[in-house]
Amino acid sequence: MRAKVQIDHKEFTVNLNLPIDISLTLSAEKNNPSAWYVDAPKIQPVKDGDWDAKVSEGASVNFNNIYFNPHAHGTHTECVGHISKEFYSINDCLKQFFFTAKIITLTPETLGKDLVFSKKQIELKFRQGEAQAIIIRTLPNSEAKKNRQYSHTNWPYLLEEAAEYLKECGVEHLLIDLPSVDKEKDDGKLLAHHAFWNYPENTRFSATITEMIYVPENVADGNYLLNLQIASFQNDASPSKPVLYKIEP
Repeated sequence: MRAKVQIDHKEFTVNLNLPIDISLTLSAEKNNPSAWYVDAPKIQPVKDGDWDAKVSEGASVNFNNIYFNPHAHGTHTECVGHISKEFYSINDCLKQFFFTAKIITLTPETLGKDLVFSKKQIELKFRQGEAQAIIIRTLPNSEAKKNRQYSHTNWPYLLEEAAEYLKECGVEHLLIDLPSVDKEKDDGKLLAHHAFWNYPENTRFSATITEMIYVPENVADGNYLLNLQIASFQNDASPSKPVLYKIEP
């Protein structure tokens, strides 16, 4: 089904029958993607004495508890409450759910012992006013990202200048296929987070960061409609399901 969409005074056409899901699936398996030194998620039936809430064990329903960490166990969207002294919830900060978006693919540069993404790299592929959201696919981009264990790997990250540039471009929503836009171990500085949200000087409360996505190889760089879906959690972050629709010529 083709639909005409108007966002930010611009009208374009998308095919709603061709969604592109760029989220990772959360499961109770040991190969569930993971970061930040936590154990795998748990999905377990409720137990009450000898009763297990599992149909295969004789119960009338399957009734599971789920234990996971939004930041560590898969695709998640976070608000400035992730780094602020004050409490802010993603459920309050994200009030619109459809945005213009652009996918770009970047190869990290070497900086000392780190791999980084610089302002110059992003400038070559993204300019002010191009889209409300930017989706960064990093290379290499194998399907191993769907199960990667990131703890103690010193993954590539955005330099502060790159996040500052995206803020200056007016990008409201930053999506990336890594556990964080920042360096894994940076003594708690989180420079890219602070720069993108402009915290605490003039905080951009409606801006979000989505991490641990996966953009398949067969999805081309370019312009899309983004539907950014979250669960209604009163928390700084929520598991999320970003879905793309190709903008038709």
